[in-house]
Amino acid sequence: MEEIKKSRIRTITSGLIPFVFLIVMILYIVGPSSDLLNFGVPLPEITVEKVEFIDSEIQVLVRNTGPISVNIAMADVNDRIQPAAIEPDKSLDRFETALVRIPFSWNHAEPYTIGITLDNGVRFHKFIEAATPALKSDYQLAGFFAIIGTYVGVIPVMIGLLWLPFIKRIGKNKYNFFLALTVGMLIFLGIDAMLEGFEVSKENLSANFNGGLLIITITLLSFLGLYYSAEKLTSRTGLTASSKPFAIGLMIAIGIGLHNLGEGLAIGAAIALGQVALSTFLIVGFALHNTTEGIAIASPLAKTKSPIFKIIILGLIAGTPAIVGTWVGGFFYSTYTAIIFLSIGAGAIFQVALIISKWLYQSEQKLVQTSIVSGVGAGMLIMYLTSILV
Repeated sequence: MEEIKKSRIRTITSGLIPFVFLIVMILYIVGPSSDLLNFGVPLPEITVEKVEFIDSEIQVLVRNTGPISVNIAMADVNDRIQPAAIEPDKSLDRFETALVRIPFSWNHAEPYTIGITLDNGVRFHKFIEAATPALKSDYQLAGFFAIIGTYVGVIPVMIGLLWLPFIKRIGKNKYNFFLALTVGMLIFLGIDAMLEGFEVSKENLSANFNGGLLIITITLLSFLGLYYSAEKLTSRTGLTASSKPFAIGLMIAIGIGLHNLGEGLAIGAAIALGQVALSTFLIVGFALHNTTEGIAIASPLAKTKSPIFKIIILGLIAGTPAIVGTWVGGFFYSTYTAIIFLSIGAGAIFQVALIISKWLYQSEQKLVQTSIVSGVGAGMLIMYLTSILV
């Protein structure tokens, strides 16, 4: 017993020694050897993360995303200096935020350029295409968002599920085609979610946060975590995801639901920013686009006798998150929230695509055949054509 205890201590010690040396090296670099790093001129940087138009005031949320502390000197609107109150104060340490409140009689739907100047004369700005009043949270607006989410997520998915009786009546090769069609659709959705995340990151997130790497990291963690959880869950309950169509249908519904959460965020944010034409365009486009998602859920269920209420539940799992997304996007939108949800959704969708591919392979012992290859291609093409409307 004593020998086992000593062995554990030696193992722990051998694992900690490299960390001790690493900490000592870092402390030396930033301490006695810090002069080695003091070359060049560190440049300040702030990011304008949010602009809201409230009554006769413009509120600007800024974050210090540079390597040094900064002091805000003044604010301007359309290149004209304006008085401004800064909360909590003008001094910002790295990654600290401040709210700049600018008294200003703005006009609805007019464009504005908001500028923030530091005490060293460096100016940062953000262009707003059309000023619109900030949304006020109330039950009426929440109900409006719920209706929009229903039109975008729930109803289109339910319409897509109406393909189920047709898929039940087709032969094996055509059934494999529809399963492969599902894989193609899911691959497209996963890539689309990641591209949306990259776009959000590029437009609204400072380069210091490495938005692209964050998206890839979260997508991979989501994929691995959900795949591991699915394997553990099915093994404990005596199911195998490769032989239980309803389990696969459930995974598809969850993956699509996470993706629809991201779509709801985009619509809610567009409405909150006053982009009425854009939000209407998104609603119509997503409604058409998401009808095809119902086919993705219906395909694996076609060879089962699942009760209608279970199929409806799967449709709700896939579509209802769009409602939650519109609430979050309209009332609490942030760049970080959007990126995280889109990335999690992408990982979930790729995980489901892999499970269906494994199911097809175990059924056919090969994936390179006309029905499967053409199905994957057709699925991606259908999603692309419907995405043009978004």
